Amino acid sequence: MQDLGIRVLFMGNNFERLLLGLWVTIRISLLAVLISLVLGTLLGMLMTVKNPLTKAITKVYLEFIRIMPQLVLLFLAFFGLTKSFGINLSGETAAVLVFTLWGTAEMGDLVRGALISIPKHQYESGAAIGLSKLQIYRYIIIPQTLRRLIPLAINLTTRMIKTTSLVVLIGVVEVLKVAQQIIEANRYTVPDSALWIYGTIFFLYFFACWPISLLAKWLERRWNAA
Repeated sequence: MQDLGIRVLFMGNNFERLLLGLWVTIRISLLAVLISLVLGTLLGMLMTVKNPLTKAITKVYLEFIRIMPQLVLLFLAFFGLTKSFGINLSGETAAVLVFTLWGTAEMGDLVRGALISIPKHQYESGAAIGLSKLQIYRYIIIPQTLRRLIPLAINLTTRMIKTTSLVVLIGVVEVLKVAQQIIEANRYTVPDSALWIYGTIFFLYFFACWPISLLAKWLERRWNAA
């Protein structure tokens, strides 16, 4: 009977190391997402301000982040800042910084879109029944904005979790880096270990992102039925 390479997962603490590597990936993603939610909300509100200078600055920032690949931003943050300005950044810190910049831009655009999608008559109707501007936002605008925004923000979270796999290229020991180490250490004893290691990582990413995707779909169905 053929000796299956799946045994490499249970040699020593290989599977535990993969889980710890996945936790590094999720930790970077969650930190970036939490900061991006706050900064992106502020940015999105700022993007709706009818000021030419504000609009120009926010548009340049948004377009720059969208055009520039995340990998290039990672290299700029990790290698560029260190070499040019003597700023000592760890790989994880550089990753959180880059993904926060990206997440803030994406979240800001989502917030902007959600805010401008609220019909103008909603504001006028609130004012007509005597609500103050603060009450209009609290009872009318913010609930509708959240309803539009939360599923999109959850989808952004799953995208950020998957994209953080790029941090392996700046030396962060996350799940892909651990996988490379395990495959390299067993390349002679288990030559087909890559299939089983990367296949396991596929399922680890799937089970990390699947509940988040289900939550987005559940919220969307619930709000559409309301």
